[in-house]
Amino acid sequence: MIASLMMYARPELEAAHNRYWALIRAELAKRGVNSPQALSNEGEEFAVWDDPALVLSQTCGMPYRKWLHGKVTLVGTPDYGLEGCPPGYYRSPVVVRTDDPRERLEEFAKTRFAYNVTFSQSGFASIYNMAKPLGFWFEDRREGGGHIRSAQMVADGLADIAALDAVTWELIQRYEPWAANLRVVCWTAPTPGLPYIAALGVDQRVTFNAVTAAIAALEPSDRAALMIKGLVAIPSADYLAIPNPPERDS
Repeated sequence: MIASLMMYARPELEAAHNRYWALIRAELAKRGVNSPQALSNEGEEFAVWDDPALVLSQTCGMPYRKWLHGKVTLVGTPDYGLEGCPPGYYRSPVVVRTDDPRERLEEFAKTRFAYNVTFSQSGFASIYNMAKPLGFWFEDRREGGGHIRSAQMVADGLADIAALDAVTWELIQRYEPWAANLRVVCWTAPTPGLPYIAALGVDQRVTFNAVTAAIAALEPSDRAALMIKGLVAIPSADYLAIPNPPERDS
């Protein structure tokens, strides 16, 4: 068995995530479902997501629609109560340096774009689907390997613009002093957020209900730290409807 809540894991939230997982484990146990005692947040993401004994993890919308759909159980989508988004949805702040005077996305067409990975909805596909209708895509692209790194590349002057996961952006502003060097120049359109998944064949309703009960049992301080409001059921078709950037532009 394996479980992971890696997507928003960071040292400041480790204790809160562990308490959250303990509550999920307890609720699963009440429903006759065994689960691992500890989270495997350091595991390689696809090794976790593809594991036939996956109890629970969180993935991104783009990997789900490109590779995981039909191979995992879509459990539900956490709602982080993000401004400008329906429940369970998120969007990307497009960040630039505070001293950059440009105000429109198209003014950054010839600049250096930093992104986490090419299979990220929030860091890559979201801004691609915003930039292409404006008649451009960034030719100068640098992969940072994670949202925090791509944001820091902009703050440090190693890149000029980046798109971030909205939850990660809130956490960056909470914990990273260099966030003061960044500002949001625009926001992408809301899309379904990062869903919880389990191995194929897992009873979706049982796991959904267990996670919902665990969220309700969180201490207010942990709920605030993790920003989690509840769990919503977003149809798989809503994830699959989001277009992927073509391979030639990745």
